[in-house]
Amino acid sequence: MRHAKRINHLGRTASHREAMLSNMATSLIMHKRISTTLAKAKELRKYIEPLVTRCKNDTTHSRRMVFSYLKNKYAVTELFREISQKIQSRPGGYTRILKTGFRQGDNAEMCIIEFVDYNETYTTTETKKVAKTRRSRKSAPKAEAKAEVAEAPAAEAQVEEPAAETPAAE
Repeated sequence: MRHAKRINHLGRTASHREAMLSNMATSLIMHKRISTTLAKAKELRKYIEPLVTRCKNDTTHSRRMVFSYLKNKYAVTELFREISQKIQSRPGGYTRILKTGFRQGDNAEMCIIEFVDYNETYTTTETKKVAKTRRSRKSAPKAEAKAEVAEAPAAEAQVEEPAAETPAAE
């Protein structure tokens, strides 16, 4: 039975698993999207979500804590500068896993793990809603008639002057 077995060891020793997750997290931060197996992606999501939450508060302590997990200063800089700006208002759920099928060689289930705010296909751009006005059929002809009456005196006031003809160069 699997009672209280919450971590997937992924067939690796603890040190190998920690190094692999650190490298995968660094690749995800630098490239914003990586392709991997479903089991690794689920473990990576548990690994990187707390790091992204920690990057919301840009302090020396939080940078050092994230660096202790990632061990790559360029990835830490990218996380605190660019990614933290995009996810500032998001309360959680920073990554998305999209299943892509099965691998040819060993039939492992493959997927893409990516940051939610960096995929333009799935992100919805917030558009301003236009206030809808209620219109009835009865009021429409009256409004048009008033508009025509208002335009008539203005049309009479405008006198078109003939444009000066320029001789064409032949």
